[in-house]
Amino acid sequence: MRSQAVSALLSGGMVNYSSARMPRRAKSEQSRRQVLDAALALFSHQGYRATTVREIADDAGTSTGNVYHHFPDKEAIFRTLLDEFSAITESKRYPYTRVLSTGRFPENLEQLALAARDSVKEYRSYIALIYVDVIEFDGTHIRKFYTEMGKRYASLLEMDDVRARLRPGVSPVSALLMTSRFFFNYFSLEILFNVPEPFGKNSMEVVKEIADILRSGMIV
Repeated sequence: MRSQAVSALLSGGMVNYSSARMPRRAKSEQSRRQVLDAALALFSHQGYRATTVREIADDAGTSTGNVYHHFPDKEAIFRTLLDEFSAITESKRYPYTRVLSTGRFPENLEQLALAARDSVKEYRSYIALIYVDVIEFDGTHIRKFYTEMGKRYASLLEMDDVRARLRPGVSPVSALLMTSRFFFNYFSLEILFNVPEPFGKNSMEVVKEIADILRSGMIV
């Protein structure tokens, strides 16, 4: 920045300190992003405790000192990644949220199933962190995420409209949560845990069967 200032003054121009600072800020943000991306890949593949700050720095192409410049400790990196995922699920970047926000629940169960599949595929590394948190932190970091899930889903829909499309006495929020758990659990088995056809049949057949059970029940 100083060299830019000297050049501007020698040429008789004015110094734009704001633009002079921008490359430094952009570089810092890029460095921070590289640290987070490296940590996401490492945490999701080998767990939290098995990952060292040195490994994160090496994979990010930076120094451990720079990692600590951005984050006070390793757990802060882990928390930041989970916070990022929470924010993603609240936006229409997230396939499931995008389909749910159309307001057609429970008519669009098959579309929600495919959106759950796409969500697990696109954000599998973030979703893997949930399992890491359960195993290594007893679920400490993700409790709030799941506790508030019903409220987040409900905020995307007109509850009176949903209630009118459900059997009397069925809670819209419970129906939403149960639907999401069915589909996310199934596709987590298939994609995250790499279990081919966990129900012993093609996934589209399973989607149709689950949607039919959700709509009609399983008892005569």
